[in-house]
Amino acid sequence: MCQRAVYLPIPIWTSRNETSFSTQAASSRPTTATDSELSIDQISDSSVPTHFKVTLSRSAIGLPRRYRQTLETLGIHRRGRTVFHVHNQVTAGKILRVKELVQVQNVHASEVKTKTEMRRERKAVRGYTIQNSFRDEKGIGTGGWALQ
Repeated sequence: MCQRAVYLPIPIWTSRNETSFSTQAASSRPTTATDSELSIDQISDSSVPTHFKVTLSRSAIGLPRRYRQTLETLGIHRRGRTVFHVHNQVTAGKILRVKELVQVQNVHASEVKTKTEMRRERKAVRGYTIQNSFRDEKGIGTGGWALQ
């Protein structure tokens, strides 16, 4: 059986309370000096992803309880749903536990979306616009609509 290494950027806390990022694999991979020497001052917001985009691609039906609980703590309840999490070791560990069930992408903070933004993107175009309200000021009227 072939094992595939999953590389996730995990923040490393240095003694000076600065954060640096390194990419560590699920398998043992030696880290280079350049991975651990980066500090927050050297990292620009546009160059390094800061969030995980986690999408549930396979259902957890029939799996042990610990997998279902891990998905619940990640905030994923249905297949095809997407959540965003900040890079940290706790989140990376949860993702590695259910790596067979989810798809993970590293995204920048500018690409992170709220639930309402994602819902608005999924919503279909209405196909028409409202020109005036159904009722006028007196409470009586027919209103109109037009196709787009």
